[in-house]
Amino acid sequence: MNTEPHDYDVIIAGYGPVGVTAANLLGGMSVRVAVVERDASIFPRARAISTDEETIRIWQGIGLAERLKEDMLAGLPIDFVDARGRSFLSLAPAPRGNGHPPQLFIYQPAMEQVLRDGVDRYPNVEVLLGHECEAVEQDSDSVTVTARDLTDDTLRTLRGAYLIAADGGSSPIRTRLGIGFDGRTYHDRWVVIDTKVKRDWDTVDRLRFHCDPARPAVDCPTPLGHHRWEFPVLPGEDEQNLVSHDYIWRLLRRYGRTPDEVEILRAVVYSHHVRFAERWRIGRIFLAGDAAHAMPPWIGEGMSSGVRDAGNLCWKLAAVLRGELSDDVLDSYEVERKPHVREMTAQAVRFGRIITERRPGLAAVRTAAFRVLMRVPAFRAYMQEAGWFPDTSYRKGLLDHTGGNPAVGEQLPQPWVRTDGRGRVRLDDVLAGRWTLLHTGPARPWSAWAASGVSCLQVTPAGSTPARGTIVDSDDVLIPWMRQHRATVLALRPDVVVYAAATGDADLPRPPFVAAPPAPVGEHTPPPAATAMP
Repeated sequence: MNTEPHDYDVIIAGYGPVGVTAANLLGGMSVRVAVVERDASIFPRARAISTDEETIRIWQGIGLAERLKEDMLAGLPIDFVDARGRSFLSLAPAPRGNGHPPQLFIYQPAMEQVLRDGVDRYPNVEVLLGHECEAVEQDSDSVTVTARDLTDDTLRTLRGAYLIAADGGSSPIRTRLGIGFDGRTYHDRWVVIDTKVKRDWDTVDRLRFHCDPARPAVDCPTPLGHHRWEFPVLPGEDEQNLVSHDYIWRLLRRYGRTPDEVEILRAVVYSHHVRFAERWRIGRIFLAGDAAHAMPPWIGEGMSSGVRDAGNLCWKLAAVLRGELSDDVLDSYEVERKPHVREMTAQAVRFGRIITERRPGLAAVRTAAFRVLMRVPAFRAYMQEAGWFPDTSYRKGLLDHTGGNPAVGEQLPQPWVRTDGRGRVRLDDVLAGRWTLLHTGPARPWSAWAASGVSCLQVTPAGSTPARGTIVDSDDVLIPWMRQHRATVLALRPDVVVYAAATGDADLPRPPFVAAPPAPVGEHTPPPAATAMP
């Protein structure tokens, strides 16, 4: 048995979308990371099938957004149709300001490969595939993980300052810690059928929710020549028989699909869950992704919510490890993320009720009501512009509400801007994951922030000439947003959430840093050669 300690800053258990995102984020911040993953290779089944613009914005921060989007489908329509295939609710979601398409369909194995290739850029990240977390212990100074190599049954001891448990909905680490996973499992079981498209058909490129009370169905395009269907298991049906090719073809032929059009790749039966871990932090251990929460798939936000977890937690861990922020700042992770996940889950449940209503009378009322409502311009705009979608906005957490400015806790939109020497770039590429002051002028000393090494940029109107220390609001987004939120200066966190804000002659609250860091706050190693990845 090898008990020699291996020192890391953060150990990540699980290497799915959440774990691999965390590894990229922390790798780019020069954090020493060990990843422990039970499976020796990427899980071959496409579980998640969509993501959103904010998730892509997080992946932009690790330099992989454009490469990932090459393998995604964007801008596809969404239809809710009745038993006769007639649309009663049709959506083409509008962008919500993050600088990327609002909804993108993914093929998860390909997406995970790109993210894992991204981790290979970082010599400070060690990945242990085919290893199982056999034991986890912690004390006041560290977390110790005993990892078993499943190929030769040897043990290795890993010692880190913190542990992120991104080990899935059944999370052995959450179970070992005795953390409750409260909520409900829906009685309906669903069969998921993944196929390879051999020949296109007229609706191959749209997501269709077949809201048929006799048997609802999901009919979804996925990229790289794939397509997915989902059907509920009806009372009395044999799940073993349901995943046989003969039965699958009975289901697909109901919607006109034939072996000339698709090849069946795999089918699996699963349950929908609504669950939340009681606590997301125990000492030096943090739950993330499905280990912390589970939601039904109806708005495609399960995986994306986990990526948001990583985006919220990782920069805080890096700042604490560098001595810039105190350890108690890490309590803000659950405070900020849990309400957002609860709201997202509630919306998923509401959409699920629209899709899966099994009582014919209520289904008829639902269909008629939506047909009428979609003729009302305000309602149609609300649905198209995703007014129902919970934006990232925090009321509590690592924020300073002194002065009561409404911008505090909001995530700043990401337009294209112009800078001196760089031309037209996305805002986040200028901010580069650092604490930053943005102001509309005139500049004030803001001495406490300047003493901490925080950069200060003036936002100038569209049409201005780029100059040193300025960004030109070429899309005319930032200045109107700041005016709407009654702010002339914003103190932005590395995740582009407003920590503090002020207007006019009012001074900014002091920064939350423990001490002035030896380098600009939030400085991290930019992803090397991100756009050149194959």
